Amino acid sequence: MKKLFNDILSMKDVKGVMLFSFEGELLFRDFSSLPSTFLENRDWTPFIKALIGVQEADLVFETLRFYIRKTTTGYLMVLMDILAPIAMVRLNCDILLPSLKQENTAKGLRNLFKRKK
Repeated sequence: MKKLFNDILSMKDVKGVMLFSFEGELLFRDFSSLPSTFLENRDWTPFIKALIGVQEADLVFETLRFYIRKTTTGYLMVLMDILAPIAMVRLNCDILLPSLKQENTAKGLRNLFKRKK
């Protein structure tokens, strides 16, 4: 799955990517320049559940910016500096979403045809 997010992570000022299920479970995370313990020790469940119905959000804080996008799996959160090129991040997310959907569909089909021991 990391391969899917390489374009986003290689962008200037992007710090990391996290993918959550709709229940708030962390499905994937990769940080390029933030210390991973900075965000891993947080309970994201209430925040993710509060996003129900939100398709896209851009949250700006003092030193960090979150771009959040609803996917078929859950919510994709891109962490970046305040001056990151948000238009490029949106474009890369638009390109990524169909690939992410195909990845999840393929996993489901593999489990369907998996041999039982």
